[in-house]
Amino acid sequence: MASLKELRNRIASVKATQKITRAMQMVAASKLRRAQAAAEAARPYSARMSTVLANLATTLAGRADAPPLLGGTGKDDTHLLLVCTAERGLCGAFNSSIARLAREHAMRLADEGKTVKILCVGKKGHDILRRQFPSQILDLIDLREVKRVSFSDADSIGTRVRDLFAAGEFDVCTVFYAEFKSVISQVPTAQQLIPAEISGPAETSGDTSAYEYEPDEESILNVLLPRNVSVQIFHALLENAASEMGAKMSAMDSATRNAGDMIDDLTLVYNRSRQAQITKELIEIISGAEAL
Repeated sequence: MASLKELRNRIASVKATQKITRAMQMVAASKLRRAQAAAEAARPYSARMSTVLANLATTLAGRADAPPLLGGTGKDDTHLLLVCTAERGLCGAFNSSIARLAREHAMRLADEGKTVKILCVGKKGHDILRRQFPSQILDLIDLREVKRVSFSDADSIGTRVRDLFAAGEFDVCTVFYAEFKSVISQVPTAQQLIPAEISGPAETSGDTSAYEYEPDEESILNVLLPRNVSVQIFHALLENAASEMGAKMSAMDSATRNAGDMIDDLTLVYNRSRQAQITKELIEIISGAEAL
């Protein structure tokens, strides 16, 4: 059994850890409000962008002269997986759940004979995936110096993806991220970016109205389709930021409560050990007095 000094040191250590986890929980709660507001504000824009593209693409879908970002390359031999995770840990299963979804998708494509390439946004996803796919990872995009994700950050990633597509490096691109639902619920999500997944206007918004565009649908699509890639990546990064803070807040709350339970258990063991030691000393004193 540990000595009283060792128990006191361990209790002090757990209390110090509890202070840290409680502080991290409060910081995550503060950041969550801003991240959640940003993610919720971006959702209508992203949804409206999909609606506009759906209306524009109606006349061009399936045509041989459709823009490459809409019609694709005509094959799906090479897939690029854009895996967005956090730069740091201590957020429960947030990073591992996204990496698991990407890993399952990559293994399924490999079983079908497809070529898989991975572009990681976030250090944690890169650390997980490089164990199984070291040669398929193209690069790691590090956002550790970015305090608040902006559209320029997403646009730089989108430009990288579009340049790879223009160079013929892949046929299909899919982004992986966690959609924020609540503090205790973040849903790993896969969304195809290239070629753009365009649903019908009625499916997108329930609006069946006919629109006329100037100068023409193809010219507008040539501008909107590249921007849509950056918009959807920005949406994914904002959802990830809110999900990360929600997962971290929940994880630190659990860690704080677990530390409290451990302190209670250790304090109980300490008190019992101290009581046993005092009883032993009293018995020794009484036994010595009786011997005299």
